[in-house]
Amino acid sequence: MIEIIHITQTFGKGPDAFTALRDVSLTINENEFFTLLGPSGCGKTTLLRAIAGFVFPTAGSIRLQGENLLTLPPYSRPVNTVFQSYALFPHMTVAENISFGLEMLNKPKAEVKSTVDEMLSLVQMTRMADRKTSQISGGQQQRVALARALAPKPKVLLLDEPLSALDFKLRKEMQIELKRLQTETGITFVFVTHDQEEALTMSDRIAVMNEGRILQIGEPREIYDHPAERFVADFIGETNLLTVDVLSVNGADATVQLSSGATTTAIRSDNSTPSGSATIAVRPEHASLSQSPGALLQGTLADVIYSGTDTHYHVQLPDDNRFVVRRQNHPGSTGSAVVGSQIGIHFDHGVAQILKD
Repeated sequence: MIEIIHITQTFGKGPDAFTALRDVSLTINENEFFTLLGPSGCGKTTLLRAIAGFVFPTAGSIRLQGENLLTLPPYSRPVNTVFQSYALFPHMTVAENISFGLEMLNKPKAEVKSTVDEMLSLVQMTRMADRKTSQISGGQQQRVALARALAPKPKVLLLDEPLSALDFKLRKEMQIELKRLQTETGITFVFVTHDQEEALTMSDRIAVMNEGRILQIGEPREIYDHPAERFVADFIGETNLLTVDVLSVNGADATVQLSSGATTTAIRSDNSTPSGSATIAVRPEHASLSQSPGALLQGTLADVIYSGTDTHYHVQLPDDNRFVVRRQNHPGSTGSAVVGSQIGIHFDHGVAQILKD
């Protein structure tokens, strides 16, 4: 659906110039929920605005189904955008907000009414069609903004952190709702967020960005379980980073030695052949506490943090690093480990991932 080819975006000139995007290339498929994920200032919104036509790239090209988008003004692109601020008309009803864009396109009245009814049903707002948007909740306003953007049936819908103003519970509900809308309409969604859980929940694929570059593109499970770089591993969820010595490499596996002297097998993140000192990532839920003297790591239990669904055990290692083990709670479960006690850590061979620093 969308091809972004060697896009560079520089703002300003001379010593004050700032490069927001650095030679970015990616392909977004038809009928895909694609997420641009990264911290504030990484360039994700700039890339979204370039697709929409609100900024013109310094270099590179953007194609939609083979057509060069850069030759088209924003209003001629088959693309709609839902912003962080919904920008609804407070003096208009829900139905009037949805119909406004269609009327500006001079659509026949019968088609406008039919489309508005269809969109109201799609976002489950039929009963509130005649209510002013100033009289509905934030979550309902978000639904209206989505319906208005979907009404002209764009080929691509761009979403710039549209859930950030919602409370936690409502945001979780709208994540499921957004994915449902994307599936039902078959429209390609390009979603911008800095929320890792949000990206993992909704996306078919994720592009992790930092400092104007794309570091890794993949399906949520691939990004989470097999991060290629230290930044990706650290940014996507919680992870333990350990310095190891690479002893040998055999295919995709590498035998590494931990600071304790114990050895384990780690997975290489790419086709490189690591040697010498390297960094591995181990997710907290992939490790377990152990009373065995043969555990891979030994340390002092520093903190036990209960968080409802899980309990997090923070173990202080001899090298002053902390290792977090996450254990899922279940009815009747109680923690037997005591803060201040010596405890071991174990994780299976192949769980650790070697990272590019």
